[in-house]
Amino acid sequence: MVTLQINGQSHTIDAPDDMPLLWALRETLGLTGTKYGCGVAACGACTVHVNGKAARACALPLAAVDGANIVTIEGLPASAGLAAGALHPVQQAWTEVQVPQCGYCQSGMIMAAAALLQQNRSPTDDDVSTEITNICRCGTYNRVRAAIKLAAADGGTAQNG
Repeated sequence: MVTLQINGQSHTIDAPDDMPLLWALRETLGLTGTKYGCGVAACGACTVHVNGKAARACALPLAAVDGANIVTIEGLPASAGLAAGALHPVQQAWTEVQVPQCGYCQSGMIMAAAALLQQNRSPTDDDVSTEITNICRCGTYNRVRAAIKLAAADGGTAQNG
């Protein structure tokens, strides 16, 4: 049994210690915004924030995150202090630049971008290439880069004062 703070709420999950966080989020808690892509932490569709850092939930056993603060795509705006129904600056930029095509990978991509901007408010192209390793089958990488730059220009996070 593990206890996690997920999107600001405490959850005790009675599941095997080796269950991937992804399945606890999706199957146990019904937070289906975090997607399954590859199961080996390569594609990034399952990216969430664990204690403020981007992490691939498909390869992260529950035992490794006991007591952690987890933010999923559903909780991203609130984690930045935004009101219910508001978009996080990265989500807003994604919309303005029209990043998604099929959209499947986008929740993980948005979470990776938000984590990058939390650590680096003015990332270079090299920073984006190094930090955003998520895979998009539709190939929207140029739009992803443009949206990250737009979000960075707009402040990148709602908590930047």
